[in-house]
Amino acid sequence: MVEGGGGAGRVCSACLTGAAAAALNTSCTGNKSASVRNVYCVLRYANHAIASVLEYPSFSNLPSPENASNPELFGQQLGCMLSGILPVVSSSPLLLLPIFFPRLHNLIAGDGRKLMAHHHHHHRSLLPHSRKDQVEEEFGIISQHWLVRKPRPSFIRLLFLLLLFSFLLLFISRLPVLLFSDHPYREAMSPFPFAANACSISSPLCCDRSGFRTDFCFLNGDIRTGSSSSSFFIFSNYSSSSSEEERIRPYTRKWEVPVMSTIDELRLSLRPANSSGSARACDVRHDVPAVVFSTGGYTGNVYHEFNDGIIPLYLTSRRFNRRVIFVIVEYHSWWISKYSDVLSVLSDYPAVDFSADSRTHCFSQAIVGLQIHDELAIDGQRAESNESIADFRRLLDEAYRPRIRSIPLREEETQGKLEQRPKLVIVCRNGSRAIENESELAAAAEEVGFRVELLRPHPTTEMAKIYLALNSSDAMIGVHGAAMTHLLFMRPESVFIQIVPLGLDWAAAEYYGNPAVKAGLRYERYRILARESSLAMEYGKDDPVLRNPESVNARGWETTKKVYLDGQRVRLDLVRFTKRLVRAHRFLLSKRSKKA
Repeated sequence: MVEGGGGAGRVCSACLTGAAAAALNTSCTGNKSASVRNVYCVLRYANHAIASVLEYPSFSNLPSPENASNPELFGQQLGCMLSGILPVVSSSPLLLLPIFFPRLHNLIAGDGRKLMAHHHHHHRSLLPHSRKDQVEEEFGIISQHWLVRKPRPSFIRLLFLLLLFSFLLLFISRLPVLLFSDHPYREAMSPFPFAANACSISSPLCCDRSGFRTDFCFLNGDIRTGSSSSSFFIFSNYSSSSSEEERIRPYTRKWEVPVMSTIDELRLSLRPANSSGSARACDVRHDVPAVVFSTGGYTGNVYHEFNDGIIPLYLTSRRFNRRVIFVIVEYHSWWISKYSDVLSVLSDYPAVDFSADSRTHCFSQAIVGLQIHDELAIDGQRAESNESIADFRRLLDEAYRPRIRSIPLREEETQGKLEQRPKLVIVCRNGSRAIENESELAAAAEEVGFRVELLRPHPTTEMAKIYLALNSSDAMIGVHGAAMTHLLFMRPESVFIQIVPLGLDWAAAEYYGNPAVKAGLRYERYRILARESSLAMEYGKDDPVLRNPESVNARGWETTKKVYLDGQRVRLDLVRFTKRLVRAHRFLLSKRSKKA
């Protein structure tokens, strides 16, 4: 501990050096532990573990002629520090933390030299008298007049008041949850944990716009929808510091200005509570919170449907334990049908079509916008209960299991279950980035020892059927594209081989390779050579399109899309690719033998 400023650090260093060389050798010879104290410093020596061990060493009083260079400033700064501790105490389970305040109070009063003395005295007073005597005898403590002084009644009163105050702060911080929660108290934490640093749960309207990918706003009070004006009205006795109106586009690609301009903007209008009588009456009153989001933007592409929609919806709504209503802007009935199995395990209530439903829906809480972490991934450190992508996959299991049980198996699938060969699913594409020698690839995989299934997903293919095919597989092969999103359906330790066309290295790693690793899959990247691309038939061997794709990509997204995404097909070198198949097959057999 160093008191004061200026040259205190140098004084402390000199003091400790002298103490180690002199005081310990002369005053503490043979002791197993000792501490040296003065106005500026405390140094403790021991030849055994001292963490959490109460300190009762003998001591030498080494007075210093110096003191804090500016005691008044020192007291003011310490007072500011202590004033910042109370808010922390109010949210801490360690309700005894304020017991340290009275000891520090002496410093605020300017009596800094007695800090350690009072600290020592306080712990001595907690011991029974016989134990105190035993400790004094064991360590040879020299009693000083300031060590045996009894605590004053005002000290006890102050301690009691601080303890009571900390308890009240903790209780008050929980009160809104107790009043508004729609599920048992064991779940009744802040409904907005991921914005705890930006918004108070008692604020009638607060928005967190600090994220790169998304904005979200939190509404509390008498909340009423106004679809005709794309509005949510919040009636509350708000303070003047609250914003009276916020605008938000509830979609998770905040940084993409062109697509965000297509998302409907919502007005969140804060109004005085006494003006609610002039507003439209509630047609439907809900006793559970609302989560408001858009299914516009890139919805229609399965990658974006999961990355921008389903996973963020899981992150935002899962904690409500199905007691939540989804209010959807730019509502699509086909999206509701496609993901009905997943929506049913996130909410027990039918979704509200915000634009088409002219009724006034009333809520006491709402979140507008969704939380998002990364590409097809969940960051456990940012998630409320340290969830991971593995937890999301378990949710998919829960969602699709009932439907899978009712899907009749084809005869070859029934026979396949009896076989010992690992199952490999080849995800097929038509048009751009299709595998031209697909049938030869399937034959090569069969020869290596796989049982092969060709999967041709279409926009109308039932998600449960795709889930069944991949969840029962041991390996998947596919060319980079949106269908690789279905890696989320695979069991951990399955093999995922992504075929990476020319010019798509970064996208393949960012959107599917890294998420596959985070999902616990064994990921294999197969980068095709120029001769395996159809572009070799269109461009000369020295053309930058073949020799330097990065320079072509530097021309912009439209060029990348035209040349490498839409203008390329793949013809695999099967001699080269079979090495990947053999390696995957050996890994799967080794995994099976270990489990056996």
